[in-house]
Amino acid sequence: MSLPFGACLVALFGLAGIGAPIALSMFVAAILYLFLKGHDPGLAAEQSIQGLYDSFVLLAVPLFIVAANIMNQGTISDRLLDFCKALVGRFRGGLAQVDILVSLVFSGMSGSAVADAAGVGKVSINMMLKSGHYSPGLAGAVVAASATIGPIIPPSIPMVMYALISDTSIGYLFLGGIIPGLLMTAVMMGITSWIAHRRSIPAEDPVPLRELPKVTFRALPVLFMPVILLAGIYGGATTPTEAAAIAALYALLLAALFYRSVSWRNLHEVLVDSARSSASVGLVIGSALIFNYIVASENIPNVLAGWLGGMDLSPLAFLLLANVIILLLGCLLDATTIILVILPLFIPTCRELGIDLVHFGVVMVVNCMIGLITPPYGMLLFVINATTGIAIKDIVREVMPYLAALLAALLVMTLFPETVLWLPRMFGYQG
Repeated sequence: MSLPFGACLVALFGLAGIGAPIALSMFVAAILYLFLKGHDPGLAAEQSIQGLYDSFVLLAVPLFIVAANIMNQGTISDRLLDFCKALVGRFRGGLAQVDILVSLVFSGMSGSAVADAAGVGKVSINMMLKSGHYSPGLAGAVVAASATIGPIIPPSIPMVMYALISDTSIGYLFLGGIIPGLLMTAVMMGITSWIAHRRSIPAEDPVPLRELPKVTFRALPVLFMPVILLAGIYGGATTPTEAAAIAALYALLLAALFYRSVSWRNLHEVLVDSARSSASVGLVIGSALIFNYIVASENIPNVLAGWLGGMDLSPLAFLLLANVIILLLGCLLDATTIILVILPLFIPTCRELGIDLVHFGVVMVVNCMIGLITPPYGMLLFVINATTGIAIKDIVREVMPYLAALLAALLVMTLFPETVLWLPRMFGYQG
């Protein structure tokens, strides 16, 4: 490791440690590195701008953010909640089960864990607390854990980012996330049922079966959105970026014309919030692109690949080691930084060991999502705390069973690649 790169890492972790935004920390660290190497500091801006403007796929990120924010407005989330309550509300712990099912459905529209937790999740927490059967910590834990499904079921903003750094097909990554997302849903519903029986949480009043068609019809236009999105991508009619644009337009038409739940004022707020969120994500991506340039200049991927190759690891042992490393980093770093800065270091070794990059990508994205509920950094814990006021220590205590269940699901995905690759291969994937 060179002295400039060492100084760069010290600056990065030092700034991040005192609470500076990770994007600005990486920008400052990169400029320090370029200065110490005697390079033009303007390279930082050049690498960032070129990386952002040369990648058409990144346009999908702000479009999915807009679609998610529109879906969080007005009656759309209420209709989803009514539909899911009619399906699973009749069971023990029904309101918690409703939130998990809503997260599964809403994930097919947003691709963002934070959008799920801050939007529909807040409504779910209020429902659980109002019922009087759930502690604030449990309500927050259920919402935080279920929000991790959002970026696994397509569309997925983290998978778009992984496709950028690995040159992997977004379409096959999206397909690869479907079964893992369903597996995560199943294990969380199982844990919720166990907690509900253990704590004697009663079932909710069931929605009469005769009302189910009416509730389904009210939610049907919302439920069609994932179908339109996936049909466009896998039918060959649209690219993922074009599908994201269609998703945003469909959400707008649905909210403004069909449900009439968004006014001009609401729309202005949605677009402003979406612009802020997109700018935040863009800053992180831009700074990560600069950092990847520095990492490549230091030849770190090849050095790491050589070191790992010298350990004579089997593909499975490497995957398990990578999982442990990313889980530990997930306690300290956010998912975007891990995907854009850390995962590129592992990709050369994956290619050398013959590990499928779609399988690796989906497993690592799931791993990063688990990091969102892992103390002490877990972003979703802070999102729930900020939007509801529930104490973080209460959420952390209650989220542990869900964390254990998600780790078990991650192990299954790692040990059995077909849980990820079966659907992509059904659609012609040859990896």
